[in-house]
Amino acid sequence: MTSDQYANVRYLVDDVQAAVDFYTTHLDFTLNTSAAPAFADVLRGPLRLLLSGPASSGARATPDDATSPGRNRIHLVVDDLDAEIDRLRGAGLSFRSEPVSGPGGRQILLADPAGNLIELFQPAHQPPATPTI
Repeated sequence: MTSDQYANVRYLVDDVQAAVDFYTTHLDFTLNTSAAPAFADVLRGPLRLLLSGPASSGARATPDDATSPGRNRIHLVVDDLDAEIDRLRGAGLSFRSEPVSGPGGRQILLADPAGNLIELFQPAHQPPATPTI
């Protein structure tokens, strides 16, 4: 995959190696590059997650009033939300919310070791489209 085929998201983290371990162990990301402790990036499909530690240029460019994790989050689609919740709780992880249901599906929020949010989302099952004649 070339770099223009990825959606790049930067998360500021306190500990790059802890973040790499979290994403690769629990959320099926693979390590792409690492310059820990400053920086690493992990991949999951077309998502390239840039993990920037305090010494990285990405973190140093952040204004002091914007250093804590925000309310934005990456959105990962799962086939079976309940199974994912059970698997991750079994691995000792805790969630930042309870499962929430809406017209589009169900979701729950998980936080990485630095407090950045990850939304696990199971889409509502849509009936097959009726062919038009």
